[in-house]
Amino acid sequence: ELLRAAEAELAAREEALAEAEAAHRRLAERHAEAVRAADGFAEIAAQLRDQLRDPADESEAPPAPPEPYPSAIEEARAAVGDARRALRAAGSGLAAAESAVRDACDQLVRHANASRFEQVRTPARAQIRELPTAALPTHAAAWAEAFAPRLRVLGDELTQLERNRDGIVDRLRGLVESALATLRSAQRLSRLPEGLGEWSGQEFLRIRFDEPDQATLTERLGEVVDEVTRAAVRKNTDLRRDGISLLLRGVHAALRPRGVRVEILKPDAVLRAERVPVGQMGDVFSGGQLLTAAIALYCTMAALRGNDRGREGHRHAGTLFLDNPIGRANATYLLELQRAVADALGVQLLYTTGLFDTTALAEFPLVIRLRNDADLRAGLKYISVEEHLRPGLPSADEGTEPVHGEVTATRVYRRPNTSQPSAPSGSPEPGPVPAPTPEPAPAARP
Repeated sequence: ELLRAAEAELAAREEALAEAEAAHRRLAERHAEAVRAADGFAEIAAQLRDQLRDPADESEAPPAPPEPYPSAIEEARAAVGDARRALRAAGSGLAAAESAVRDACDQLVRHANASRFEQVRTPARAQIRELPTAALPTHAAAWAEAFAPRLRVLGDELTQLERNRDGIVDRLRGLVESALATLRSAQRLSRLPEGLGEWSGQEFLRIRFDEPDQATLTERLGEVVDEVTRAAVRKNTDLRRDGISLLLRGVHAALRPRGVRVEILKPDAVLRAERVPVGQMGDVFSGGQLLTAAIALYCTMAALRGNDRGREGHRHAGTLFLDNPIGRANATYLLELQRAVADALGVQLLYTTGLFDTTALAEFPLVIRLRNDADLRAGLKYISVEEHLRPGLPSADEGTEPVHGEVTATRVYRRPNTSQPSAPSGSPEPGPVPAPTPEPAPAARP
């Protein structure tokens, strides 16, 4: 019995020993795993400490004890990878932010040192110019708060200036459009009458240009207004700022880049419909052709002025005195062309000449002989009638002041009325009052 009891106890002890050895093996494995995890966490913690260490934050106070990580080492390594990537991204963002701050500080200093702000004497500008660049960000909040009211006032003023600029541009656009319409009217009003060969019904002026759209025109005129404004601020420029100069610059800007192309008919003996650019008139036209073209242009401008004043249907567009035009344009066809254009556009031409050219004078229905008198005391010249007509004029009373502007002689010339119907048979045919036959002598120049 003792032997059986001892064997039973031995078996129990052996079973306990086996269980203890198994438990020991399990503990040893767990211990080894814990040691490996501790080494891994220590390595990861050292890496994180190296990356997260900020020299500015070093202090003598002991660090707080770390909290244990609740998960496994694999999850810790994954979390460390994410933290590293986030740290690198944050570092890149920090570097970019610091670079942007430096650039903004440099720009602020350059802005404060600009020559256009030399007259600004505010304390903030002096601080910006004197402080180191690195110290500017610390004052940014205070400056922003101080500048906020002034910024609102300046914003309102700029808005008002922008409205005024838009109003000026709109007004200038209206004037430019009116000027372009005037160019088109000049071409339309230069249409010649019938009976001039190939010139019949032709437009003496041909004006061509590319008219811009409204958006482009507004932008270009805005540039013109801005340029004039900058010139006014500089005060040392020769740029004229009167109304007509501004309008001319506006028209020039509106017609960029090709500008205005003007062609004019070339006067010749057969009146061929040959057009010449105005820039080549001095090279192509003779002296008489230049004078004829100038007279035609004047008549066109006179008709255009009457059209602008609402007198397009008015027959008389003005009078043009010509100082010895026969000296340059004595060809018969040129004189006929000058009179035909003037008659079509309602301009009365008065020729004065000292030349005795009977061929040229024969083209005129009325010739009046005049003589020049010189007042030796005043150095003035007057146009007077011939001496044989003077006795028939009323004489001025002696001792009285001369009346300037008094009509001292008149002569009436009635043109033949070819459109008047013929008189009935047996009654005298009414006709126009005959004009006195002009003497074959030239008219004297005043």
